[in-house]
Amino acid sequence: NALLFHCKFLSGVGGVLRPGVVHRIDKDVSGLLMVAKNDQAHLALTAQFKTKTIRRVYKALVYGRMESQHGSFDLPIGRHPVHRRKMSTHTKRGKSALTIWDVVTAYDQLSLMKISLETGRTQQIRVHFSDAGHPIVGDGTYGGKARAKHLIDPKLKQAVEKLPALLLHAENLTFQHPTTQKMM
Repeated sequence: NALLFHCKFLSGVGGVLRPGVVHRIDKDVSGLLMVAKNDQAHLALTAQFKTKTIRRVYKALVYGRMESQHGSFDLPIGRHPVHRRKMSTHTKRGKSALTIWDVVTAYDQLSLMKISLETGRTQQIRVHFSDAGHPIVGDGTYGGKARAKHLIDPKLKQAVEKLPALLLHAENLTFQHPTTQKMM
């Protein structure tokens, strides 16, 4: 509704429930969404997602310190075998998922991460970091809320416990403009 208020015309490819929406992010993730104003742009942008030419960069605050400054998680993701609303790397029907990461800043008990996705599986970043023992701060679904009680600094612990959402932000999208062909 907010998009329709600002833009009189949006692509109809997504249907009446998602007019113009080319891709989504998880409910509690902040940041960029891609929206197309017309069907031609929508189809061209969707094709770029399918061919994996669109680059997505996220920032996240995770628990703990990573063992190295750079790395990746290359584990398939599918529905959790028991908790059907969750995703997991421990599944028989997982699809390939590649998450590349860099440590931006390492703190005593937290790390600020820059994350790139080579694939776009549901809750991919959250699942990969949680499985690696570094859940995203504030993520109640994948262990990021439970870890707050282990923080040493009482002010930090209190601030994290009051977070309304997880600390994961879709920071950058790089794509080829569907009309001008210019990289944006």
